[in-house]
Amino acid sequence: MQVAALQMVSSPELSANLADARALLEQAAAAGAELAVLPEYFCLFAQRDTDKLAIRETWGEGGEIQDFLARTARELGLWIAGGTFPVAIPGDEGHVFNTLPVFDPQGLARARYDKMHLFRFDDGQKTYDEARTLQPGGEPAWFDLPSRDGHTWRVGLSICYDLRFPELYRAYAAAGCDLLLVPSAFTHVTGQAHWELLLRARAVENLAFVAAAAQGGEHVNGRRTWGHSMLVGPWGGVLAQRAQDGAGVVLAALDIAELSAARARLPALAHRRL
Repeated sequence: MQVAALQMVSSPELSANLADARALLEQAAAAGAELAVLPEYFCLFAQRDTDKLAIRETWGEGGEIQDFLARTARELGLWIAGGTFPVAIPGDEGHVFNTLPVFDPQGLARARYDKMHLFRFDDGQKTYDEARTLQPGGEPAWFDLPSRDGHTWRVGLSICYDLRFPELYRAYAAAGCDLLLVPSAFTHVTGQAHWELLLRARAVENLAFVAAAAQGGEHVNGRRTWGHSMLVGPWGGVLAQRAQDGAGVVLAALDIAELSAARARLPALAHRRL
């Protein structure tokens, strides 16, 4: 199965971000991708944390972002993991869920995952705290993708900071997931230190493919994201990676036979004691 991880440098302009995402999705589809993964906050990389509240949408009731993802998936005949977008929380005007939606080639919503682990960082110069405007999700989520290769891939969903919590990915391994998605917006500081290390670790310890689409570059709000969108194999090898900043498509063919061989050669998942 061909999978594409799309890298962006999103801005505070929703319409411009959707246009940029559409162009990348068209490239991915033309290259033969069945599944394309957009990065975290693909639709809005805001000037202020609270800006995301203004574009929140009610899940399942449409809106500019959900309509865009559904229409594009249908028109391109593509499975789309829609990065993240803000989903309204009934009764809470000050917070949203940071939600990863999945749309199938018919434009139907097939899965939803709300980011469970909220990023907080303070190095004395830069400070981030997602809890100011986000509420954490409560449970893992996955979906099944019947591929043209004849295999139905089980795909586990996660977002950015989740990558530091291996128990989430172990739950996906226990559920039989073959592929783990990690749309992200890693800071340049944390990404340079830990991005590739963590992605490869999650692949190796769960004997699974990993597709990580990232924000990558200098944003209007002054924040710099690490990028290096990549796809990783179950033995830990990097299958494809974008080495530079800026928007682009990273594509790789995922082979279920490679995954099966790795799990047969080293059946570590069957050796768990906890």
